Amino acid sequence: MFSDRADAGRQLAGALERFRLARPLVLALPRGGVVVGAEIARAFGCDLDVVLVKKLRAPGSPELALGAVSEDEQTFVNREVVEMTGAGDEYVRNEIRERLAEIVRQRDGYRAHKPKTPAAGRTVILTDDGLATGATMIAAVQATSLARPQRMVVAVPVAAPEALRTIQGMNQVDETVCLLTPMWFEGVGQFYGDFRQIEDEEVIKVLEEFA
Repeated sequence: MFSDRADAGRQLAGALERFRLARPLVLALPRGGVVVGAEIARAFGCDLDVVLVKKLRAPGSPELALGAVSEDEQTFVNREVVEMTGAGDEYVRNEIRERLAEIVRQRDGYRAHKPKTPAAGRTVILTDDGLATGATMIAAVQATSLARPQRMVVAVPVAAPEALRTIQGMNQVDETVCLLTPMWFEGVGQFYGDFRQIEDEEVIKVLEEFA
């Protein structure tokens, strides 16, 4: 259990200590991942930015991910989940359009406070508050790889074992760091004492700190 996301970030920073001298760029998935990533960046005195990715929501079950889409329009679709939920191609296309529109609104709000930090040639640590299906992290990896980082590390406090294996199998990922991979996994929130929703205002405050 982690008391909250800040606690998880501090523990994760300890497990990432070997990357301190690389002066990494921490890329966090909003919104919860930004709280985790901020603790890593503070511990290392390094750069922090966001990678904007949205989950594609299953019809009638918005917490279930059909896949994900990034601000660079990199899209990952899990065809097995699409077939299981009966979501048709038209539904998926509409969901991609809607989620991209949300990313644009979010990007305009965040980038007004902190311009995007280039990742080319750098060690990048991609982080979130946890991995359930791994769909959003897959899209984040795909999008970040386009920036040509020198090394990409995916680091999370907790992950479903299958999701972590999927990330580990991606060619773009050089290394993964995960503190907990419980066999009994119902959701990321079950491993936090405080898993309150993080609002955009809190994300903006963190971004201003690292601007």
